[in-house]
This record gives sequence, C-alpha cells and structure tokens, in this order.
Amino acid sequence: MSCILNIETSTSVCSVAASQDGQTIFVKEDLKGPSHAVSLGVFVDEALSFIDSHAIPLDAVAVSCGPGSYTGLRIGVSMAKGVCYGRNVPLIGIPTLEVLTVPVLLYHDLPEDALLCPMIDARRMEVYAAVYDRRLQVKRAVAADIVDENSYLEFLNEQPVYFFGNGADKCREQITHPNAHFIDNIHPLAKMMFPLAEKAIADEDYKDVAYFEPFYLKEFVASMPKKLL
Repeated sequence: MSCILNIETSTSVCSVAASQDGQTIFVKEDLKGPSHAVSLGVFVDEALSFIDSHAIPLDAVAVSCGPGSYTGLRIGVSMAKGVCYGRNVPLIGIPTLEVLTVPVLLYHDLPEDALLCPMIDARRMEVYAAVYDRRLQVKRAVAADIVDENSYLEFLNEQPVYFFGNGADKCREQITHPNAHFIDNIHPLAKMMFPLAEKAIADEDYKDVAYFEPFYLKEFVASMPKKLL
C-alpha cells in the first residue's frame, strides 16, 4: 500500500485528502462554493505538513481529471503537477465520473444488475455522463448529453439505472422511466478517490507530468460580460 495525496476540484466543491494503506488519514473540504484558487493551496499545504509531521513518505499524487469545470480542473491539475515536481513522485489521473461512483458503490445497496450513470452539470439541459456496471466496466463512454425523455432508454428498458451527481437533479422531470432511480447528495470528493488511485498504482498507470492535461470533453468558450454587451 502507498501514501497518496488526492486532489478534487472538478465542481464547485474543493477537497484534498491523504490516504495510507487504503485508509484516509487527512481530509479538508469546502462544500460551500467555488473557492479553489483560495482554498486548494492551503489544503494541500496542510495535507503535506500532516504527512511530513508523521514521517510518512509520499508515494504519488492523484487528481480528478475531468470532465467538469474548466477552471476547477485546470487549477487542480496544475497543483497536482507542482507537488509531483516538488516531491519527485508520480502523477495519477482519475476520471471524475468514476470518482462519483465510489460512494454509491460503497454505501448504497444496489441490485446486481444495476447500472450507474454519474452526471456532472454542463449548464442548461446538458450533462457530462457515462454509464457503468457495478464493476465499473464502461457500458457507454463519457459524453456531453442533452437530456430529454428519450435519454438512456437503451439501458432503462433493460435494467435499473441509478443517476447521481450535480447534473442529475435537473434531469428528474425528463427521465421518468420506472427503472430510473436518483440518488441525492453525491459529490466528487478527494476522500473517495483512494480505491481508484490504489488500483492505478497497482497497474502502474501513471501520467506524464510534463504533458498531462485535464479531460475537458468540450472546449472552453468564454462569454462577454453582460454589462459590456
């Protein structure tokens, strides 16, 4: 087992956690709103100070790599790279939608044939979503979906599908199939990343620190402030 610094900034929630031997040993979270530029550096410094004060060698940094907020992902990946360079440790990139599945799989009693559809808000009626089975095998790759009453019918007509994440709430009125189930209050959090990060270490699935970029899925489009229009 390893000591891993986990960083999650893909949504408005900012969180940092350290794990050792499969257990969380440090957690800092700000659930109130986008504060990554202010909070992330403080949280990471506190996590590294905690690790150092307990003489625990850091083995890797894991970062939630998208899709999600363009600004949040950029800040999180930049911070992760900085720690990797400073500590000379490898970088792990964890897909954000997979991070969302961890608390659902850990704390919810799902039927064996359940499918999981984590959703991240992409504004208006669009979400970033993918479909997995309970073993995190991909049934449909991540995509930007405009949700309507016909969305995900190829899965809903066959088996139960569980929708969650900050993009799921706005889909309740559109997705009304009897096999559709919604789970509330599921956020991508750093403390939920360590099972996926441990697997990446076991598989030696590391990223090139120099060239790694977040998975934005869609290009960032800047809009002009209304007062200038």
